[in-house]
Amino acid sequence: MKWTEKTWKHSEYIYDKIVQMPFIQELITGELDIEKFKFYIAQDSNYLEHFSRTLSLIAARVHDEAHVLQFIQFAEGAIVVEHALHASYFKEFGIPEKISSSPSCHHYISYMTSQAALAPVEVAIATILPCFWIYKKVGDFIYQQKQVEGNPYKNWINTYAGEEFGVLVEQALEISNEVAIQCTETQQARMTDAFEKACYLEWKFWDSAWYLEGWKIY
Repeated sequence: MKWTEKTWKHSEYIYDKIVQMPFIQELITGELDIEKFKFYIAQDSNYLEHFSRTLSLIAARVHDEAHVLQFIQFAEGAIVVEHALHASYFKEFGIPEKISSSPSCHHYISYMTSQAALAPVEVAIATILPCFWIYKKVGDFIYQQKQVEGNPYKNWINTYAGEEFGVLVEQALEISNEVAIQCTETQQARMTDAFEKACYLEWKFWDSAWYLEGWKIY
């Protein structure tokens, strides 16, 4: 069994929780509060800016020349998506150009960048995989539900359920398996742990948007 298959089974419980979240359920029906979606998009823009830098850092560390090129292309893709957010959703919904990162977004950014810089490169690769794979799985799940006519979030749904994004995900999965097969069981276990933590942070990211999370002391 491939490392990705084993690891997905290990962390699938988080994905199951994600697709049942009220944020996702109301995104499907189009009933999601626009302020929550705006919050999410702004935080996603913050995240993607750092995600592209993280991918570039990994590109500088991987050993296989083919993987170097692929990670550079991933980084470029993240920048393109981030710019597309500004050109469409930011303008359409009147989102300010720059919003401070929420605690959950800050946590996720800090985790992935520290892993990319300090952890073994195979662990760094496992850390960024959920951003590809979870998003594709969630996008497919939403797209498979009954489509609501006039859903204001249709364009977002189509982006992550589309074939173009699916190609990137397959490439990321292939790289992860190629790297994992060269690792010991102990190294693979560290990869799985990093993947699971990143999956949790994906869940937390959507959860924070639902509650419009801020830097508050209660």
